[in-house]
Amino acid sequence: MRQLTIIFMLLALVSCGGNPRSGVDEDQFSSYWYQGKAEINVFDLEQYRYGEMREGTAVMIFVTEDFSRRKQVKLDNPQEAGADARKVLKLNMTREFITGVYPYNTMLSVFTPVYDEENAFKITASMTEWCGQSFTQMNWKNGSYRAQLFSYFESEGDQELKLEGPSEDEIFNTIRLNPSIVPEGDVRLIPSLIFQRFSHIPLKVERAKITKRKISGNQVELSLDYKTINRRLLVRYQEFFPYEILSWEEIQNKPDGSVERTIATRRNMEMLDYWNKNKLQDEELRRALGL
Repeated sequence: MRQLTIIFMLLALVSCGGNPRSGVDEDQFSSYWYQGKAEINVFDLEQYRYGEMREGTAVMIFVTEDFSRRKQVKLDNPQEAGADARKVLKLNMTREFITGVYPYNTMLSVFTPVYDEENAFKITASMTEWCGQSFTQMNWKNGSYRAQLFSYFESEGDQELKLEGPSEDEIFNTIRLNPSIVPEGDVRLIPSLIFQRFSHIPLKVERAKITKRKISGNQVELSLDYKTINRRLLVRYQEFFPYEILSWEEIQNKPDGSVERTIATRRNMEMLDYWNKNKLQDEELRRALGL
């Protein structure tokens, strides 16, 4: 029965974008990502904020879905969308932590095409805390990102920008497709939207360098170092498919010489059709995940 399901999914994909990206093994990818479930990863989070380390939780949810390339939203009826339908690997990533008396909640969503050699179609990021809300959305159209920023800070206000370059936030999805797709060497990237919200720096393309090194236990560490904003991202993942994300670390060198280090270490992973688990009795699943 499962084999028939996969066959029908593969047939449906013919109209959703053609051949997979170079480096993506279609058989491996489909058998894992087209099960009708999402991969839920729970991380212990040590988030640096306001000069102190805060304990919290991060969650990375990876799932494939049908996406409208033209409208850049999830399709309600992909079978009726024709050539507009695209398969994407979606990452929803949250962080929750407390600063003193009030909570922080962030969410990042990245929609990366599986069958198009293009940058992520859409990236959104939100941050909510007791002072207010901020939201950023970037849409990839005609070879560049159209970015919209909304903030409760007067100095940032509402902005519209055009950014020509790929985004750091897509690296997690690209690793999951195949780490070989992530280029090494000197690159130009849009820094993490969550980092941009935390740091309040202008949102623009920055110069960076990407390197990879194999470490013990069939693991690889990707290092992303920016030349101008004193930021470093380290991502540790499994060397072999499905290239699971095991940890990530953000390092920020401050002008006064201090170093702020945020670390997320995975403690649980489950494949789950969470959208069907919305009853009171399903709350036990959260406890099983450590949430």
